[in-house]
Amino acid sequence: MKRKRKSVLKKWIVLVIVIAVLGVASAFFMRPKTSPYESIDAKIGDITTYLTFSGNVETKNRETVISEKVMQISKINVKDGDIVKAGDVLFETATGETIDAKISGEIVNLDAQENSLIMTGIKLLEIVDYNNLKINVKVDEYDISPLQKGTQTTVKIGAISKDIKGKITSISKQGQIINGVTFFMATIDLEKDKNIKIGMSAEVKLVSDKVTGVVILPMVAIQFDDNNKPYVLKNNKKGLAVRNDIITGINNGTVVEIKSGVLSGEKIFYTKVKSTEPKGMGFPRGNTNSNNVGTGGK
Repeated sequence: MKRKRKSVLKKWIVLVIVIAVLGVASAFFMRPKTSPYESIDAKIGDITTYLTFSGNVETKNRETVISEKVMQISKINVKDGDIVKAGDVLFETATGETIDAKISGEIVNLDAQENSLIMTGIKLLEIVDYNNLKINVKVDEYDISPLQKGTQTTVKIGAISKDIKGKITSISKQGQIINGVTFFMATIDLEKDKNIKIGMSAEVKLVSDKVTGVVILPMVAIQFDDNNKPYVLKNNKKGLAVRNDIITGINNGTVVEIKSGVLSGEKIFYTKVKSTEPKGMGFPRGNTNSNNVGTGGK
């Protein structure tokens, strides 16, 4: 009787083990297959790219008054900090001659003294116009196209944490070659602000390019072949991710305009980009700008 009970018990143990093994095997073989791809839907959005340049605040007008001949100053009509207008008399000489201001501004660095004999070429004072300020910036030859005389800009003055409006008033016609790179000088006039000081650092920002209502994708979803031609992966009729060539437009370092090859709403597959890969890899300079910053799509 005992032997019979042991035999039944063994059968039950074996049966339980078999059921457990079958359960594990079933779960293993029936588990959903993991895809090697990430996916995202193409959508409609806007892209704006910007150019940024650095410079320092300067005055548009500065006059250094220098003695043009030997003279004796009999009277000085100004002192440091005085505001003068063009044509005001600054000095009177012993011979009755006058030295007048050629620009309007504030008197600084007054070095002359009354009844002193002044030799030729001696600096007497400076006149600085603090009301009309500007910034000169160096522009890479590849970034010069969006810059036009009269273009409005935003100028960030870090020292006073303020954005000031600016306007491009001139662009040099001749470039300067520095370490094999050609630069052009652009001048931006600033709107008046009493808190801005000459010499302050500034960052000039202006729109480089803009598109609205276009198909966009994250740059990470775009791949390039050995000939640097862009493409994306889309499912074919068999459900396999296959290559589809595309034409790209502008990008802002995050998203890129798709001119053809992808429709809004289409699912695009891609592999995760390694963090060591530079953003925008594969895009020619014409599609992105080393100086740009931008806003993504909607």
